[in-house]
Amino acid sequence: MDALRVCLYVFAGVTLGTWLLSVLTREYSWVDRIWSIVPVAYLGIFAGTAGFADARLDVMFALVLAWGVRLTFNFARKGGYARGGEDYRWAVLREKLAPWQFQVFNFFFISLYQNAILLLITLPAMTALDHQGSFGVWDVVVAVIFAAFLVGETVADQQQWTFHREKHAGRASTRFRQDGLFRYSRHPNFFFEQAQWWVIAAFGVVAAGLTWTVLGAILLTLLFVGSTKFTESITLGRYPEYADYQRRTSAVVPWPPRRERVRG
Repeated sequence: MDALRVCLYVFAGVTLGTWLLSVLTREYSWVDRIWSIVPVAYLGIFAGTAGFADARLDVMFALVLAWGVRLTFNFARKGGYARGGEDYRWAVLREKLAPWQFQVFNFFFISLYQNAILLLITLPAMTALDHQGSFGVWDVVVAVIFAAFLVGETVADQQQWTFHREKHAGRASTRFRQDGLFRYSRHPNFFFEQAQWWVIAAFGVVAAGLTWTVLGAILLTLLFVGSTKFTESITLGRYPEYADYQRRTSAVVPWPPRRERVRG
């Protein structure tokens, strides 16, 4: 059985499973709970089909495994796997939609669409499987860039984790983090998360040139665009001063902050 067919079976299973669990438990973050796990399985299927004998596929698998371990740890320490660990944004959205509308959204977007993205972002490994070859200089460059983005996301998540612990202890001087990497991007962890999957897409480009399997990275970015806007609308509603932070700080891509205009 070819690798893609096996991955499609896994996709069908996790899509149905996350949807059924959301209906039975009335918690709608089951896709979040498998987000850092299923892509590792997909990469393992592609690398395993090559007998773990293709250097490019093995490196892709190892990098995605490192991504998955780190993201799983960060999600777990925030209580994401605990009962009631639902994404707070779904509760906000449920207030805006009729129950039947939210259930349609739950099946088609939360369960089906997001699981489809989790499969699509790994398909550059299929390109690499179909075009196996030597592990060259560009593969090394791409791997190093991935590692740099992985470190960046680790730092951003740690800074955010530290801030929220200080905030809950009443020791934070602001209501949302604005220093460290968050001085240069309002969502540096979002940037590094997307960037790592663009790098996985780059492995496919190195293997066979530009192919349709870059679609996963594009759809992931579009998902983050919508998610970021929704998240920021909630934050702005809670903290009016967030508007000043928005004016001076890049939304996603790290960039030097804009200088505040001096009014005279």
